[in-house]
Amino acid sequence: MKSILKSMVRKVAPFAFLDPEGDRGIEKRGHRGYIGGLWDEIGQLQFDFLLSKGLIPDSFLLDIACGSLRLGVKVIPYLRPSHYLGIEKERGLVQAGLEKELDQKIREEKQPNIVISDSFEFEKLEQKADFAMAQSLFTHLPPNLINLCFKRLYPYLENDGVFYATYLKRERKIRNPKTPHDHGSFAYTREEMIDFGERNDFVANYIGDWSHPRHQVIVEYRKS
Repeated sequence: MKSILKSMVRKVAPFAFLDPEGDRGIEKRGHRGYIGGLWDEIGQLQFDFLLSKGLIPDSFLLDIACGSLRLGVKVIPYLRPSHYLGIEKERGLVQAGLEKELDQKIREEKQPNIVISDSFEFEKLEQKADFAMAQSLFTHLPPNLINLCFKRLYPYLENDGVFYATYLKRERKIRNPKTPHDHGSFAYTREEMIDFGERNDFVANYIGDWSHPRHQVIVEYRKS
């Protein structure tokens, strides 16, 4: 396991996530239930979407908040060895994904590169990404942490790379919680999501509906 998890970082501090359950919650809900279920449906949706946008085996894909590898189990066998890059704050989720969802032979052959961090320490992956995906991450984050994600991602996305992020859309701005939560719900307007990218030197392209079962919409971001 240590050869796969390059770093195990648990920072407390202004951007720590709240989850009163922790590892007990993962055990109680299961590694699939903890991240919201719809395991095959949402994993396949992401994989098909990325393929439609040009993902090839030589691409380096960064799965932000990769959890228990709902996308990973679809894409790791497809990519070249070490081309799957993951970052996740919950060590228990990653361990469950690697041990229970990913065949040992695939794991050893493909050597996914995963870092445990709660503060978007993309530098620990030591590799820039061609594609980055954040599926249902911003639905649990307040604006300061969304901005932090964009800011820290920028240097670790290739100049011609692309970042896709989903969110819950509202027509009017609402007052979201100030503190992140694994099982909380945060929603933003289209204008807010475009602004998150633009203030961090990304050009935003609103895609919108992509057949997400929970009606999350998606935005494409490229470096300006």
